[in-house]
Amino acid sequence: QLQLVESGGGSVQPGESLRLSCAVSGSPVGAWTISWFRQAPGKERERISCVSREGNRITKGSVKGRFTISRDDAKDAVYLQMNNLKPEDTAVYTCAATKSLWCEVDYSLWGQGTQVTVSL
Repeated sequence: QLQLVESGGGSVQPGESLRLSCAVSGSPVGAWTISWFRQAPGKERERISCVSREGNRITKGSVKGRFTISRDDAKDAVYLQMNNLKPEDTAVYTCAATKSLWCEVDYSLWGQGTQVTVSL
């Protein structure tokens, strides 16, 4: 059974950085397409970045240039480096996995999420 565990969230000030980790266990991370989602209070969950099984990376326009997704096959982990954080980035960030080659699909395996708060 695949398990996803996020870490690295916290409270930071605008302009600072965080690196989120999604630790994958139960199966090699390279066998999965992994996406990072976020959900802010009162808003719908949105997919912000994805690394496919083939290693292709897609990042949504709203965070492109500030957020970078990466994968470490040796550590079975996916990371989300978030730079120049803004208050509107405040949300619960969750990683999810699918066997599909594509990012824009329904995901059935989810982590528990990690809170990111950006404020003065």
